[in-house]
Amino acid sequence: MPQPDHQHPQHSDMPTTGWWRMLPHSLHRFIYLGRFDRPIGWWLLLLPGWWLIPVGAASVPRMWWLMALFLAGAIITRAAGCVINDLWDRRLDQQVERTQQRPLASGAVSVAGAFIFLGILGAIGVGILWQLPDIAIYVGLAAAPLVIIYPLAKRITWFPQFVLGLTFSWGVPLGWAASTSTLPDMPILCIYAACVAWVFGYDTIYAVQDMADDAAIGIKSSALAFAQHLKIAVGVAYGLAISLLCLGLYLKLGMGFWLAGLGLMAGHLAIQIYCLDPASAATALRLFRSNRDAGLFLVAALVITRLVG
Repeated sequence: MPQPDHQHPQHSDMPTTGWWRMLPHSLHRFIYLGRFDRPIGWWLLLLPGWWLIPVGAASVPRMWWLMALFLAGAIITRAAGCVINDLWDRRLDQQVERTQQRPLASGAVSVAGAFIFLGILGAIGVGILWQLPDIAIYVGLAAAPLVIIYPLAKRITWFPQFVLGLTFSWGVPLGWAASTSTLPDMPILCIYAACVAWVFGYDTIYAVQDMADDAAIGIKSSALAFAQHLKIAVGVAYGLAISLLCLGLYLKLGMGFWLAGLGLMAGHLAIQIYCLDPASAATALRLFRSNRDAGLFLVAALVITRLVG
């Protein structure tokens, strides 16, 4: 029998306190399944779209409307992605200390229940997507294969973080299509590549938490692949991200206040590299979560650029 929520062990990645405690106890398992208790995931999914909307939106009111839609869409899409991931990984999660108490791994949610929940999330997500221009709908739907295959990547490649980068960066072409009703051009693709590198870097840091368990059960990750060269690998990924962001935004906007936000983001990422300790799971989690702030520096600068431009 699954243990009650208050008995989750300290090594679990499922927090034991939060706003969801006000909801009926029967819903808690689905809060955990969709990771609604951990907002960092949807923040990181949201930020790439928020970078592009201020650049492309036809008006300031349109910018705010699209940013609100993307906020709702990121929360729902991330939850659906987590359900898909846990359906693929439920047997593996039972063997990893940090994930043993996840609802599917522990039996708190059945496979059938997870599919029903996924269907509900999918219907809501499609409803949100349908508020966007037709071309943005097609761009959004095109990301579905990446969402589905990502959980398989860790079984066949040492770099599943690259596949996650392709997936979590999809907000860049989607944000551009939603705000301009056009497909991405070369500068936008440059920003997409930058975002892939950023995601690769921060998810490599995240993977530090599970290095011992992953090695024991045969799961591949960039953290294991780079091992003692972890700081160098993350540094190269972050350096590439900042360079490509600078190039893409310059080609779209020219020189401007956005450079201040990019500079703050670059400084934040440099601090992450300095503090990274491959032997400390707690430090890795803290640094991973701090990427929300890194991305928000650039969002704030781009919004200000739009408002005063």
